[in-house]
Amino acid sequence: MNFLFSIILLVHVISAAAIVGLVLVQHGKGADMGAAFGGGASGSLFGATGSANFLSRSTAVLAVVFFATSLTLAYSASNQTKSFGSIMDAAVQSLPAPDSTPAGTDQKAGTETGAPPAPANNEVKADNIPK
Repeated sequence: MNFLFSIILLVHVISAAAIVGLVLVQHGKGADMGAAFGGGASGSLFGATGSANFLSRSTAVLAVVFFATSLTLAYSASNQTKSFGSIMDAAVQSLPAPDSTPAGTDQKAGTETGAPPAPANNEVKADNIPK
Protein backbone atom coordinates (compact mmCIF):
# COMPACT_ATOMS: atom_id res chain seq x y z
CA MET A 1 0.00 0.00 0.00
CA ASN A 2 2.89 2.34 0.74
CA PHE A 3 4.32 1.80 -2.76
CA LEU A 4 0.99 2.70 -4.37
CA PHE A 5 0.75 5.82 -2.19
CA SER A 6 4.22 6.89 -3.35
CA ILE A 7 3.32 6.38 -7.01
CA ILE A 8 0.11 8.41 -6.68
CA LEU A 9 1.98 11.15 -4.84
CA LEU A 10 4.59 11.26 -7.62
CA VAL A 11 1.90 11.56 -10.31
CA HIS A 12 0.24 14.29 -8.23
CA VAL A 13 3.42 16.37 -7.99
CA ILE A 14 4.27 15.91 -11.67
CA SER A 15 0.77 16.91 -12.75
CA ALA A 16 0.91 20.01 -10.52
CA ALA A 17 4.23 21.07 -12.02
CA ALA A 18 2.94 20.43 -15.55
CA ILE A 19 -0.18 22.53 -14.90
CA VAL A 20 1.99 25.41 -13.70
CA GLY A 21 4.20 25.12 -16.78
CA LEU A 22 1.28 24.96 -19.21
CA VAL A 23 -0.44 27.95 -17.65
CA LEU A 24 2.74 29.97 -17.91
CA VAL A 25 3.24 28.99 -21.58
CA GLN A 26 -0.28 30.00 -22.63
CA HIS A 27 -0.76 33.53 -23.87
CA GLY A 28 -3.41 35.85 -22.52
CA LYS A 29 -6.45 37.27 -24.26
CA GLY A 30 -4.61 40.45 -25.13
CA ALA A 31 -2.18 38.54 -27.35
CA ASP A 32 -5.00 37.44 -29.68
CA MET A 33 -5.29 40.92 -31.10
CA GLY A 34 -1.63 40.93 -32.13
CA ALA A 35 -2.00 37.54 -33.80
CA ALA A 36 -4.97 38.81 -35.82
CA PHE A 37 -2.79 41.46 -37.49
CA GLY A 38 -0.05 39.04 -38.52
CA GLY A 39 1.86 38.57 -35.30
CA GLY A 40 3.61 35.49 -36.65
CA ALA A 41 1.38 32.89 -34.98
CA SER A 42 0.27 31.46 -38.31
CA GLY A 43 3.71 29.96 -38.84
CA SER A 44 3.77 28.14 -35.51
CA LEU A 45 3.77 24.38 -35.04
CA PHE A 46 0.02 24.12 -34.34
CA GLY A 47 -1.20 26.84 -36.71
CA ALA A 48 -2.89 30.13 -35.89
CA THR A 49 -5.34 28.81 -33.29
CA GLY A 50 -4.16 25.24 -32.81
CA SER A 51 -1.70 25.95 -30.02
CA ALA A 52 -4.28 27.64 -27.82
CA ASN A 53 -6.69 24.76 -28.29
CA PHE A 54 -4.01 22.13 -27.64
CA LEU A 55 -2.64 23.88 -24.54
CA SER A 56 -6.06 24.50 -23.04
CA ARG A 57 -7.15 20.89 -23.59
CA SER A 58 -3.94 19.48 -22.14
CA THR A 59 -4.30 21.81 -19.14
CA ALA A 60 -7.84 20.52 -18.64
CA VAL A 61 -6.68 16.90 -18.81
CA LEU A 62 -3.91 17.57 -16.29
CA ALA A 63 -6.39 19.34 -14.01
CA VAL A 64 -8.60 16.22 -14.04
CA VAL A 65 -5.56 14.06 -13.22
CA PHE A 66 -4.58 16.46 -10.43
CA PHE A 67 -8.03 16.41 -8.82
CA ALA A 68 -8.29 12.62 -9.14
CA THR A 69 -4.93 12.12 -7.44
CA SER A 70 -5.90 14.66 -4.77
CA LEU A 71 -9.05 12.72 -3.94
CA THR A 72 -7.19 9.40 -4.00
CA LEU A 73 -4.49 10.70 -1.65
CA ALA A 74 -7.09 12.11 0.73
CA TYR A 75 -9.03 8.83 0.75
CA SER A 76 -5.93 6.73 1.35
CA ALA A 77 -4.72 9.04 4.13
CA SER A 78 -8.07 8.87 5.91
CA ASN A 79 -8.12 5.06 5.84
CA GLN A 80 -4.70 4.53 7.41
CA THR A 81 -4.74 2.79 10.78
CA LYS A 82 -3.62 4.80 13.76
CA SER A 83 -1.48 3.24 16.48
CA PHE A 84 -2.65 5.63 19.22
CA GLY A 85 -4.98 8.57 19.79
CA SER A 86 -2.74 11.59 19.42
CA ILE A 87 0.83 12.80 19.65
CA MET A 88 0.16 14.30 23.09
CA ASP A 89 -1.06 10.96 24.45
CA ALA A 90 2.19 9.33 23.36
CA ALA A 91 4.25 12.17 24.87
CA VAL A 92 2.47 11.91 28.24
CA GLN A 93 2.94 8.15 28.35
CA SER A 94 6.68 8.48 27.72
CA LEU A 95 7.28 11.05 30.51
CA PRO A 96 9.08 9.78 33.65
CA ALA A 97 7.20 9.57 36.95
CA PRO A 98 7.40 12.73 39.12
CA ASP A 99 9.70 12.77 42.18
CA SER A 100 8.18 12.30 45.62
CA THR A 101 10.48 14.86 47.33
CA PRO A 102 9.05 18.23 48.40
CA ALA A 103 9.88 21.25 46.24
CA GLY A 104 12.03 23.08 48.80
CA THR A 105 14.46 20.25 49.72
CA ASP A 106 17.61 19.00 48.07
CA GLN A 107 17.22 15.36 47.05
CA LYS A 108 20.78 14.28 47.97
CA ALA A 109 21.33 16.03 51.29
CA GLY A 110 17.73 16.47 52.43
CA THR A 111 18.39 20.14 53.30
CA GLU A 112 16.56 23.30 52.35
CA THR A 113 17.63 24.84 49.01
CA GLY A 114 16.07 28.25 49.51
CA ALA A 115 13.17 27.68 47.14
CA PRO A 116 9.75 28.37 48.62
CA PRO A 117 7.83 25.26 49.57
CA ALA A 118 4.94 24.13 47.42
CA PRO A 119 1.51 25.23 48.71
CA ALA A 120 -0.63 22.62 50.40
CA ASN A 121 -3.59 21.25 48.50
CA ASN A 122 -6.15 23.06 50.67
CA GLU A 123 -4.56 26.53 50.17
CA VAL A 124 -5.88 28.76 47.42
CA LYS A 125 -3.16 30.18 45.18
CA ALA A 126 -4.97 33.50 44.83
CA ASP A 127 -4.61 34.10 48.59
CA ASN A 128 -0.81 33.89 48.34
CA ILE A 129 -0.53 36.77 45.84
CA PRO A 130 0.76 39.98 47.52
CA LYS A 131 -1.44 43.04 47.13
